[in-house]
Order: sequence, then structure tokens, then C-alpha cells
Amino acid sequence: MSTSYEAQGVIHSIGDTQEFGNNGFTKREFVIKVTGPDQNPSYPNHLAFELIKDRCSLIDSYAVGTELKVHFNLNGRLWQAPGKPERCFNALQAWRLEPLNAAAEQDSGYAAPASDMTGFDDEVPF
Repeated sequence: MSTSYEAQGVIHSIGDTQEFGNNGFTKREFVIKVTGPDQNPSYPNHLAFELIKDRCSLIDSYAVGTELKVHFNLNGRLWQAPGKPERCFNALQAWRLEPLNAAAEQDSGYAAPASDMTGFDDEVPF
């Protein structure tokens, strides 16, 4: 059984939808700067989330700078490349997005992705 979590923050970047393998698996990543009363602005937290398959389009109606609440599940896998040590990969898989400031969302429209999300390790098993 999976436990659901929530985080709120301002969208920092939105990546493009990527397709992996020959079976049509798609994934899209976005990053938020966490907000809320328990956050210290001197040490901001940024969280990377992923949207998979038919949920990739959930972020289409949001722009960089929009504050939202992200509902997500934790997901983790062990993987070992031949001749290398075992690694554990964790993912925050978003399944629902809610704007926190509806008036700002109506005015903002969609902005092009602010980041191409480069710098990620391409040698992952998924």
C-alpha cells in the first residue's frame, strides 16, 4: 500500500516530456522551491518531482513562478550495473497538482520551460 504526501512551493523549472524505450513510457520532471511557515528563506529547499505516463500533461496549465500544492508518492528502486556497486534511486511521483493562488494562475497562462533539466545521470535503469 502506498502512502501519499504533499508539498507546497513555487515552480522553479518545468522540463520537457521525455520518452524512454520502445514501449512509449513517458516522464516529465519539474522542480519547486518549497514554501510554507516552517521553511527558512536563508536555506531554501528545492524538490524535483516526476510525472509519468498520462500525467505528464498535468503541469501544462502552470507556469514558472506559480505556487502550488503537489500530491505525490515516494518510489524507490535498487539497481546494479555490471561491475559497479548497487545504487538506490528514489523518485517523488506527482499525481495531483493544485494552484494555491487561483487568481494568479488565471492571469499567468503557460510559460515555456525555464530549464532543460540537464545534468541528470543518463545511466539509470528507467
